[in-house]
Amino acid sequence: MINRTPFFSFVRPLAVVAFGGNALLPPEDSGTTEEQLVRAREAVRKLLPILGKGYELVVVHGNGPQVGNVLIQAEAAADRVPRQPLDFCVAQTEGSIGFLLELAFGNELSKAGFRKEIVTIVTQVQVDAADPAFDKPTKPVGPFFPKDKAARLMDEMGWSMVEDSGRGWRKVVASPRPVAIRGVDVMAALVNRGHIVIAAGGGGVPVVVTEEGEIRGVEAVIDKDYAASMLAASLQADLFIVLTGVERVARDFGKPTQRELPEISAREAKALLAEGQFPAGSMGPKVDAAIRYIEAGGREVLITRAESLAEALEGRTGTRIREATA
Repeated sequence: MINRTPFFSFVRPLAVVAFGGNALLPPEDSGTTEEQLVRAREAVRKLLPILGKGYELVVVHGNGPQVGNVLIQAEAAADRVPRQPLDFCVAQTEGSIGFLLELAFGNELSKAGFRKEIVTIVTQVQVDAADPAFDKPTKPVGPFFPKDKAARLMDEMGWSMVEDSGRGWRKVVASPRPVAIRGVDVMAALVNRGHIVIAAGGGGVPVVVTEEGEIRGVEAVIDKDYAASMLAASLQADLFIVLTGVERVARDFGKPTQRELPEISAREAKALLAEGQFPAGSMGPKVDAAIRYIEAGGREVLITRAESLAEALEGRTGTRIREATA
């Protein structure tokens, strides 16, 4: 379900771009604020060609490593400070990563000749309380625990936990699909004033709406590509950009028969997804999110790696997904 009303009319075309939290906190970094500031500026420089092509810009970032660190910090201080629920941790990282990106944009835009304001919206993303994902949580989050402590936490906190590849036990939470993005009208108004909007970070803060109309946060993780897809469709964005680790989507990836796909229709992408061409743990959710955007009325998706974005915007690389013309 995607809310496509009201109709938004923007002065300039709009691009929504999604990239992962590893862009700001890759595994090889220690995770200091200074390192993340450097990474944020590197990421922003790679996004500037979008503005150069005349688009307004909405940015959706991941937060996997960052929210993991917040949960580790919370556990280390659990005997002194009450543990915060996951939705609060997601909100924290939305704010902190948004601040990093605001600083990076603020410093890089003027150097590139752009005059824009940047705003971060801590975004509530509505999910369905009856989503089957809540019946069987599968998304591991936070630190590893020894078996005896995991058993105690499951008993005391009511957590679902699983053993993770011999490394210890981890909490698992649901990963429901988004059903609505809250605050889209506000984002549209900001975009129409020429501002860069950072929204739905980490997939957004998951909330449910009760039968009485009460909004409450839930312990869950929303896939940021699905949230970005819904946001792009809800804003009627002209271009949805998904940044990943490869230059182009490929059929038979990693095999001798591998074939890159410069351009495919959403119908073709859906058939390839059904064939198992795009694994669930890597390209699958990105292609599925692209299909959902197109099926909701979106115009065009571009999938590529950040380092190749400038060339991809010129049509020299990347994978374009559009609806079939016939």
